[in-house]
Amino acid sequence: MPQIYNEYVKGLMLITETAQGVVEFTRLYLAVFYTFVALFYTSKIILAKKSTGQEQVFPGQRFCTSWWNHLTFRLFRVTIWMVCVVRLFYPSTDAYLGMFTSMMNVPIIFAGNILLTCGFLTTIIVHLSMGSQWRSGVDPQGPNSLITSGFFRFSRNPMFVAIGVSQLGFFLALPSIFSLACLIIGIVSLYRQALVEEEHLAQTHPNDYARYSASTRRWF
Repeated sequence: MPQIYNEYVKGLMLITETAQGVVEFTRLYLAVFYTFVALFYTSKIILAKKSTGQEQVFPGQRFCTSWWNHLTFRLFRVTIWMVCVVRLFYPSTDAYLGMFTSMMNVPIIFAGNILLTCGFLTTIIVHLSMGSQWRSGVDPQGPNSLITSGFFRFSRNPMFVAIGVSQLGFFLALPSIFSLACLIIGIVSLYRQALVEEEHLAQTHPNDYARYSASTRRWF
């Protein structure tokens, strides 16, 4: 452990003073950002369920593909949030994340913050555009109709694309083995979940979804 920390300190010494300032700003920003994300999703689900009287989260039957996707994604979301908060108060935590110190420069970290923020803002916009039809997972009773306007004109899974962009931003904002693992696992989970949800839509709206999928890309 001490050797790992010493190597990390040597790497930091090679970073310019300006880059160090951006690193410290991003340390605070990531902790605040993911705390806000956690509060946003929690409050949205609670308020939506209270106002509609309907469940908003549908992970699926235990051990099915959708269930594993939800479990994996939630686990990594919580882990990311906890790591970002812990490293705010204990900066030395970075030494154990496998930091890519060669990537800790202003352009890369700044680009990461931009992608992270834009991805999440786009996710919120897509949420709002879906209105009462928004669900997390596959609702066995829905949806009543397909949404093909707005962002859905350009992508069959605009929310997943936005989340993927945000996850890429996290990797660039905190370039490390930890964030790279989160990126890879997150993208795989999103891809697997997209297949599950598309299969459900193809079954519930066979004709409409066939026409929609033929004219609209899965991603972008």
